Amino acid sequence: MNSLVLPDVASQVHSYQGIPLKLVGMQGIALPIRLAGQQLNVYVDAGVSLDSPETRGIHMSRLYLALETLEHQEVTVPLLDEVLDRFLDSHCGLSKTANLSIKGDVLFKRPALLSQLGGWKAYPFEVNATRDAQGSHMTMKLEVGYSSTCPCSAALARQLIQKQFSKDFADRDLHHAELHDWLGSSQGIVATPHSQRSAATFKVHLASGCTELPLLVLLERVELALGTALQTAVKRVDEQAFALANGQNTMFCEDAARRIHQALQEEACLQGFHLRVEHMESLHAHDAVAESAWNWGSQR
Repeated sequence: MNSLVLPDVASQVHSYQGIPLKLVGMQGIALPIRLAGQQLNVYVDAGVSLDSPETRGIHMSRLYLALETLEHQEVTVPLLDEVLDRFLDSHCGLSKTANLSIKGDVLFKRPALLSQLGGWKAYPFEVNATRDAQGSHMTMKLEVGYSSTCPCSAALARQLIQKQFSKDFADRDLHHAELHDWLGSSQGIVATPHSQRSAATFKVHLASGCTELPLLVLLERVELALGTALQTAVKRVDEQAFALANGQNTMFCEDAARRIHQALQEEACLQGFHLRVEHMESLHAHDAVAESAWNWGSQR
């Protein structure tokens, strides 16, 4: 019985050959992985360059099969390097550059500010790994949600409260109990500053020698710098503590960007970063934004 020879169309000559391609591969591959000590369902992009101009196409199935390595152990920098090596080894003579991107949400349990409550927060993340003639390059992208109270609005609200105080207590002797009641009433606190839900997105370039993907470390560092990270389950005592944190921690988008910049620059596992903050205004129909970067080249 004669074996059936299956056609290999990718090896056939095509009129458009003669042009190398920067990237060929697949995107949006569903994959279960272990990261940050938990099982995650993510989407993966995988590709290599096609540097051989006389070759029509790459072997995409080889990239797909190489991704199985990510299913069975914690994803680390060395493991990503191993997968990139498999990409290139399976395309020897065809490709000089390999790329891998992992996108998804990581869940961390976050405690309430004062009570014993807590809940899960989803943090969008993206890990990008590249292997080229200069070596391996690892970057991560993370997003943190927080609350921001406008310093200008807070000052204007305080001025209105002072004005109301002068009106209500002009030429009168102050009595502690009466003043106490006035401060707790809507008659006294006639204005409140406006706050907005805000978001910080930062991309970091991992330093050489870094073996772990420091998702939780970076998230906690940024949340600590901001001081008003979004909450999960809360009681009234937590909501009151959150109001206090916002009142004592007013910030423009410029303030938030500088706080995050300083926090990230103190992290030893990073050799560069780019960050962007967005304050989704409750006063305006537009948003306030600020960006900052350190040792972040255009090639990234």
